Amino acid sequence: MKIENWQAQYNLFIAGANGGIGKQVVQQALLAGHRVTALVRNPANLTLKHPNLEVAVGDVMQPGSFEKYLQGKDAVISALGVSGGLFGDKPTTLYSQGNANILAAMEQYGVNRAFFISASGLDVSAAMPFYVRFFAKYILQKLLRHMYNDLRAMEQLVKASPINWTIMRPPQLTNNPVTGNYRVAINHPLKNGLKISRADVAHYMVNDLFTPAIYKTTVELGY
Repeated sequence: MKIENWQAQYNLFIAGANGGIGKQVVQQALLAGHRVTALVRNPANLTLKHPNLEVAVGDVMQPGSFEKYLQGKDAVISALGVSGGLFGDKPTTLYSQGNANILAAMEQYGVNRAFFISASGLDVSAAMPFYVRFFAKYILQKLLRHMYNDLRAMEQLVKASPINWTIMRPPQLTNNPVTGNYRVAINHPLKNGLKISRADVAHYMVNDLFTPAIYKTTVELGY
């Protein structure tokens, strides 16, 4: 695995650190030599041990439980995600309110760089094959309407923020290992970008923590 940020050590705050993408971010950031504060509600779900890892117990929906961990941080990666899958969609404000609380804590402690995880299925693009457009519009957006509504609200509040944000819009996520070999589209849909591993989403963020070209942009990844 290629890690390109080894020459710079940053203090990172990872929200949703016990999720699929979050765990990958923690592991790869530590491998790159960064110092990581991983926010979890249940520390038993993050068993990784490392001298540069601080496991912080808190809840993004309860600002008082995590705000202090933003002090001294260089960047935030918000990998929040709801459970339930394709057929377990329920009303949620985790993405919008949770990330609003993170943004408020960033402002309080002067943190100016963050990544946020969204989803490519929010928009039905002509860059998608016909069958994918059909599935996204008539099946995916209906089955996940609550999650997608909250992701749209989250994107609006992030884009209104003055910080240097990047919104990641991955397609279908897999548990395959990191490759470092994927295609990238900035501020436009990625043609035929149908799948990406959680490990490669993490790889992109860890390697592009402070790439000015993706500040205040939406990024799509795919193979």
